[in-house]
Order: sequence, then structure tokens, then C-alpha cells
Amino acid sequence: MRTQSRRRPRATLALAAAGTLLAPLLTGCWVGAGGAGSGGNAINVLMVNNPQMVELQKLTADHFTKDTGIEVNFTVLPENDVRDKISQDFANQAGQYDVATLSNYEIPIYARNDWLHEMNSYVAKDPAYDEEDVLGPMRESLTGDDGKLYGQPFYGESSFLMYRKDLFAEAGLEMPEHPTWSQVAEFAGKLDGAEPGMKGICLRGLPGWGELMAPLTTVVNTFGGTWFDQDWKARLDSPEWQRATKFYVDLVREHGESGAAQSGFAECLNNMTQGKVAMWYDATSAAGSLDAAKSPVKGKVGYAPAPVEKTDSSGWLYTWAWGIQKASRNSDKAWKFVSWASGKEYEQLVGDEFGWSNVPAGKRASTYENPAYAEEAAAFQEMTRKAIEGARPKDPGVQPRPAPGIQFVGIPEFTDLGTKVSQEISAAIAGRQSVEEALKKSQQLAEQISEEYEGR
Repeated sequence: MRTQSRRRPRATLALAAAGTLLAPLLTGCWVGAGGAGSGGNAINVLMVNNPQMVELQKLTADHFTKDTGIEVNFTVLPENDVRDKISQDFANQAGQYDVATLSNYEIPIYARNDWLHEMNSYVAKDPAYDEEDVLGPMRESLTGDDGKLYGQPFYGESSFLMYRKDLFAEAGLEMPEHPTWSQVAEFAGKLDGAEPGMKGICLRGLPGWGELMAPLTTVVNTFGGTWFDQDWKARLDSPEWQRATKFYVDLVREHGESGAAQSGFAECLNNMTQGKVAMWYDATSAAGSLDAAKSPVKGKVGYAPAPVEKTDSSGWLYTWAWGIQKASRNSDKAWKFVSWASGKEYEQLVGDEFGWSNVPAGKRASTYENPAYAEEAAAFQEMTRKAIEGARPKDPGVQPRPAPGIQFVGIPEFTDLGTKVSQEISAAIAGRQSVEEALKKSQQLAEQISEEYEGR
């Protein structure tokens, strides 16, 4: 049972101020409507510019607006820019945007600061939305400290192990139903050179709290480590952190891709697709690309649960979700949009219009019961569902945590802390310093956060 995280008000104000300072630099990137806020029969939606959101934008006028009469003005920005813009508008409760895309990292923090409209009251009046159909870990990760829902998922993902079935068969290897990291390391050594120039595994080494630190933190969790203990004491110098990080760094240095210190999700996806690595541990969302019609490895890739050591599961949990600003003057209309954009009918619409491989999956049980989707995603859909359902966002390790999160710590300061720690560990992967040196510096960084939270 976790305790609620407790924050100093000035931390919130500092974040809001940072967003305000950044906002003028971003206005040149805006797409869609601006203005001082929505009103009448229109709502303003601020969202990230990924392909599935672009498809949503294309479908809105002819379907949602045509059926409801509600106009939707979209502002679409790259991920880093949209986070800054949302932070500014929601922290100030300016009300310019009614709805925004937020992840399960931000939503509990924003809810704690009273920046979001709770959704339980809307769900209760909208039985067709079928909240119980939303996968449990998704609901849990979008719930505030008060037990109320503050977001609805657009799509979701976990993490799992991807491996070349054909190469395993040729080498006489069998992937266990629930592999351990020790077994994965052994496989990686045996599969080095299975094909000319091939390496045993690809693991992220690119600095970033959402790059290197995402998979590494899941390894730390299952090796028995934690960023902070229940009393907010930094634990990056613990034996568990040392063992997990040394394992990860040694594995990628000995059997990982070339240029590992600069390899993130995109680079590993390319390596796996092009047959340069035999295994890859990363996001479940990668499977659609590996199994796409034109993929060179289509039909050759198998999928296994995220490897473990001391825990029963270790996959992460991530979602882009819809949040309604507390200051919205059109929250009822905003909910109608959220209900449509996260509902079953929308998934059917995308399947009909763009194909089932484009459906924003990973959030509803009914998606995985749909014969059309099951046929299109047969190779990975069941393993993806199991990975998401097995994720434990409030209890990902072997000890109580002071804040939620599997591959992150659910506090505002983590984006900066995680990025700085990732830079130190990436330097160890590159051979510029030892793991011990990297974690000594990282512990000092984490202790600064401890001072803010400890005893509160």
C-alpha cells in the first residue's frame, strides 16, 4: 500500500512558471485554433502530433461533429512542446483548452493540484461508455489520490521481450514462458553472430527519462531496487540498484547493438527490423511495426513477457489519455468528445476507415475480443493484453513506494532527475565512467529530491 506523495507548493509554482516562460517560444508551432478559450458549441483540444491523433483529427468533423453539432478546434504539437503548453495552460487554469492529451505520469500530479475535472460523474451518466471495459491497470494509473478518475486512455502500452523465433530454433534454444533476465543474458551470448554482424540483444542507451530510464527502471524494480523508499530516502546507491544497473550496462556492452549509448526506441526498432539483433526488450507498441506487411522480419518474431528476477511481472505501463481542464467552460461537451474518442465505436470507426492495425489499442478488453483485430494482430495481441493487465503501477517492486509509477516516479521533479541520471548511466554504457561512478553521482542528485520530500 503506497503512501500519498507530498509536495511543497513552490515546486508546483516553479513548474508553472517554467511553462509560462517556454510558451512564447512555442507559438510558432501551433496548428489549429488559438483564442482565449472555447465557448458556445465549440471546444478546444490540445494534443500530441502522433499518427493516431492525426487520424482522429481527420475523422472528427464527419463523425463526432456531424452527430453532436459540437465543433472541435485542434492544436497539435510535438511531444515536448505539447507538454510545455499543457503545463502552462492547466497550471494557470487559463481555460484556453478544454481537453488535452496527458500521460499516466502527469494525470495523478495534475489531479493532486486540482487542475483536472473528475470524470466519475460523467461516467455514471454515460453507461454506453462502459468504463468496466477499460483495462484495470489503465483505470488505476489515471486515478487520483482521492480515488476518482481524472483521465480516459486513448491508447496504451506495456513492455515485453521480442525475439527471432527462427534463430532460436536454429540454435536449439527455447524461450521460457516467463523468462528471467539471467536467461535472457545467456541467450544473448549464444545468439551473438547468429547471422553475420548480428548482436544478441538491443537495449536503449540513449539518455532521457523516457528513453534509457524506462527499460532500466523496470530492471531495477525486478532486481529489488527502487528510486526512493517509502520514507523518500534515495536508494540509487543500494546493492539492488548497483546489481541491476551493472547487469544492464554489461549486457548491452557485451552483447548489445553498436552505438548503444545513442540508441533509443527508434534505433532499436530499426536494428530489429533490419535483422541486426536477435532480441529486443521494449514497448509492446513496437510489435505492429515488426509484424507490418512490408517488414523484413514479419512472421519471424516471437513475444515473451518482460523478463523478471524477484517480481512476478516487470512490464511498464504508459498511455496517452484525455484530461479535461478544471477551468473549462464546456466540460459537458468536453466529456462527449472524450467519450467518443476513447470509446468502442471510435475503434470500430478507425478499423473500418484505416484498417485494424491502426486502431488505438491497449486500453479496452473488447478490442482483444474483436475478431477483426485479433486476426490482424494475431502474433502479438494476446501477449500485449497480458502485459498491460499484469502491470502494477502502484506496486511494481518488492517494497512500498512513496509515489506511483513503474518506469518513472510520479513526482514533477522526475523528468529532470531521470534525465540527469540517464546521462550518467549512458556515459557508463559508452565506457566513459564506471557504473559505480555513475550511481554515486546519481545518488547525490536523488538526495536533493529526498530533502524536499522526506518527513512530509
